[in-house]
Amino acid sequence: MGVGGCLALPWRCLVVLCLRLLFLVPAGVPVRSGDATFPKAMDNVTVRQGESATLRCSVDNRVTRVAWLNRSSILYAGNDKWCLDPRVVLLANTKTQYSIQIQDVDVYDEGPYTCSVQTDNHPKTSRVHLIVQVSPKITEISPDISINEGGNVSLTCIATGRPDPTITWRHISPKAVGFISEDEYLEITGITREQSGEYECSASNDVSAPVVQRVKVTVNYPPYISDAKSSGVPVGQKGILLCEASAVPSADFQWYKDDKRLAEGQKGLKVENKPFFSRLTFFNVSEQDYGNYTCVASNQLGNTNASMILYGPGAVHDGNNGAWRRSGCAWLLLLPLAHLARQF
Repeated sequence: MGVGGCLALPWRCLVVLCLRLLFLVPAGVPVRSGDATFPKAMDNVTVRQGESATLRCSVDNRVTRVAWLNRSSILYAGNDKWCLDPRVVLLANTKTQYSIQIQDVDVYDEGPYTCSVQTDNHPKTSRVHLIVQVSPKITEISPDISINEGGNVSLTCIATGRPDPTITWRHISPKAVGFISEDEYLEITGITREQSGEYECSASNDVSAPVVQRVKVTVNYPPYISDAKSSGVPVGQKGILLCEASAVPSADFQWYKDDKRLAEGQKGLKVENKPFFSRLTFFNVSEQDYGNYTCVASNQLGNTNASMILYGPGAVHDGNNGAWRRSGCAWLLLLPLAHLARQF
């Protein structure tokens, strides 16, 4: 509504009309803010929302009457306040300056203000435009999202401010460089697991520090076993088989020896499952514990497995196919026999 709202009591209507006729330029009289014969008002005034705006008008001894108007509403006429708004106060009414102040400025105060003076010759005016700047504010942003790998993502960030803020998106990641979008909308087609994480929306217009908000994007994918190594342990010692897997949501782990599933709490064994790995511990390895073990990692999107071998000293194993065998001197005796067999 601005700082208009001037007194409008019926008994003063005639006075208000007379003042307006006095201070507004009659038809046919040109308004020239830069007229050398008339002390002009200040140039455009730019303030931030919540600050105070001072409007100054230079005058001289030729001026007999002076007033400040907001559009067609009289704010001050001389020392008399005609505006109901308590934020508008008179700062100076001297032989050289006539100025007012608008406190706690808001966007509805923006617009033209007129300094109108009456000289011995005729009334003239000078106009100043009040510009109100507003810090950026994010009014709408996408919520956190969870999506399967390969899907499409659309993020939105809406912000207000005066002047209109510039909006940018960036991926909060050590591998990300610079902005990935300079728009309200961020589109990601065929998202990968490497593109998961937080995305930051920043709104700036140089009025104040940029405002930022973040959206967390979770990319779901099936388990992938990154590490599964066989282990050699002597009888009577403690043995460990470790299975590491990456997955979102976190994988559930199961252990098998040959085709038999190993249950938690089984005598001599301990299965310890964490979000990204599973550890199978043998507290006192026996001959019966040696053999092939399979780790199965699964979540809602799929499953995968890897084989490992627990073997004893002197055993030869193939980490690729899980085959294993005892090594020793006995197999050397087979070589002469094989050689004789070929001769016959």
